[in-house]
Amino acid sequence: MRDLIVTAFVSLDGVMEAPGGESGYRNAGWTFQDIEFDPAAYELKGREQEETTALLMGRTSYEAFAPVWPTMEEFAGYNTMPRYVVSTTLQQDDARWPATILRSVDDVAALKQTDGGPIAVHGSATLGRSLADAGLVDRYHLLVFPVLLGAGKRLFSDNDRDKTMLKLVEHQAYSNGIQKQVYDVAR
Repeated sequence: MRDLIVTAFVSLDGVMEAPGGESGYRNAGWTFQDIEFDPAAYELKGREQEETTALLMGRTSYEAFAPVWPTMEEFAGYNTMPRYVVSTTLQQDDARWPATILRSVDDVAALKQTDGGPIAVHGSATLGRSLADAGLVDRYHLLVFPVLLGAGKRLFSDNDRDKTMLKLVEHQAYSNGIQKQVYDVAR
């Protein structure tokens, strides 16, 4: 069975919306504003491209990434691996960045049963919460930023469900206050 890794930039209060500056959110671009750049803090992002074998996202993230990521050299690894989009409304993929459309969390569960290595989920707040609620997430790769955003899409669901225990397997704090936190979901 393939591991499913949710990877996210997240504020200290759990918000993951618009870290790079996507429009429509009042705090858009919060990962690069007021925080000194430290390349060491992003080592995890490069390693993810080497260790994962497929990319999974929700429709909103896919539609934001598809016009941009294929042209970015730093995402060359993602541009060569299979991509999957979970959407009930998307009728066809973007020809600039082809992907297989999945229609449900059950389709993701079936994808996890196929041969291959880990699958990374980028962005995709709604999808990430649905996958966690369904018990499909195996690991979290988090870069936690020293900022409180108050409002915005959150990484973790507020659904009433049984607790999920996590095991910290890797962590590091950087000079700019960013913390890397890698957790396995305890089963």
